Amino acid sequence: MTLRFGTDGVRGVANLDLTPELVVALGRAAARVLGGDCFLVGRDTRVSGPMLQAALSAGLTAEGADVADLGVLPTPGVAWASASETRPAAMISASHNPFPDNGIKFFAPGGRKLSDEAERRLEDELDGLLAVDGPGPAGPTGDGLGRVRAHGGQERYAEALTDTLGGRRLDGLSVVVDCAHGAASSVAPLVLSSLGVHVTVINDRPDGTNINLDAGSNHPEGLAATVLERGADVGLAFDGDADRMVAVDHTGAVVDGDQLIAICALDLRSRKLLADDTVVVTVMANLGFRQAMEANGITVVETKVGDRYVLEALERGGWSLGGEQSGHVIFRDLATTGDGILTGLQLLDVMCRTGRQLADLAQVMTRLPQVLRNVTVADRHALERAVELGAEVEAVRRRMGDKGRVLIRPSGTEPVVRVMVEAVTLEEAEATCAELCAAVSRSLGDPGDAGSIDTPTAPGAAGS
Repeated sequence: MTLRFGTDGVRGVANLDLTPELVVALGRAAARVLGGDCFLVGRDTRVSGPMLQAALSAGLTAEGADVADLGVLPTPGVAWASASETRPAAMISASHNPFPDNGIKFFAPGGRKLSDEAERRLEDELDGLLAVDGPGPAGPTGDGLGRVRAHGGQERYAEALTDTLGGRRLDGLSVVVDCAHGAASSVAPLVLSSLGVHVTVINDRPDGTNINLDAGSNHPEGLAATVLERGADVGLAFDGDADRMVAVDHTGAVVDGDQLIAICALDLRSRKLLADDTVVVTVMANLGFRQAMEANGITVVETKVGDRYVLEALERGGWSLGGEQSGHVIFRDLATTGDGILTGLQLLDVMCRTGRQLADLAQVMTRLPQVLRNVTVADRHALERAVELGAEVEAVRRRMGDKGRVLIRPSGTEPVVRVMVEAVTLEEAEATCAELCAAVSRSLGDPGDAGSIDTPTAPGAAGS
């Protein structure tokens, strides 16, 4: 058994797919490929986190690298520490996945996610370590072994977050924060309270098994109810490792990543801080977002699904802002990766400076109803060769014109094709999506499934 990198590191069921033995080998491979005399390592609140952190640290120290243990810290906090100390880093987290899963994300020195080439080298080194004929030359012994030391990063990360407001405060705002029983449970309330926010915190009691459980950015219903109950100005919901955030306005309505990016894009442009009046989003961004940006003279650059592709485009173009519908928002001038707490601060700052409620700000775009379904297929890669299916899809696109949108793409990890439809009404979107799912099933065919609904219109419905 070995590990392969997806769009955001390696993931699997802890102690089944992601075993300590594999992670020890991955740590050794990382030390060999990424180099450096010290790795920064953080984790979220999953029960498997300490086990996998110990295994990764064992692999790193076996190759002579020291380990600075950051403890429980959001993924963007680990990235920030990597950038500020110019050291390689690793985050042990499966993000918004349920608690039995876990994963490992690596950052190159400077806080950037690894390139495809670096990931391939890691995979090759790992394969060699796991080969039957052994791992090659022995590692260091005696004083050459690496050492593990505590290196708490929460306080310094919190200070860095507050510094992004340039001395401005958020006094007077009433905010409910949903920490998803995850890595934001301590640091998010600390940062907001220090800036004068009246904070009500929910889902901040991690026990190792409740991370993301009916909570956080994938389940904002409880946050909405609490915002209404407390009469708060706004609610912020993070996922387990706090690299994404969705908001709830004072009426209880969810404001997703597309809307957050639209609000921040207009604000940055008004302050002449939006480079080239351009934003970067993925193919899953709602048609309503594209229409709003066009109406306001802002150029939209599109990438594949995955925040790493958004960041790569931002870097290439020198642009300031990008993100995903799921709530990954990247402020490239302020951070090296998506940061849910940072996004929340920037949103609250807009509200304070403009004196406008979030419900009013979110009117910048009208979100078209969006339906996403998965169709199980025999070979997801056959999609690009399905000529007759392509003709059917094009016919539907012509029929919808500029009043709707269709996207059909293979999953990056599962034997499914994802079918997404946006239309003026939910009924039209559902009917058109069902029509296309049937066409995909006929063409690529696994007769056992005609398409299962995957959280239509919900934040983060894009998947991988």
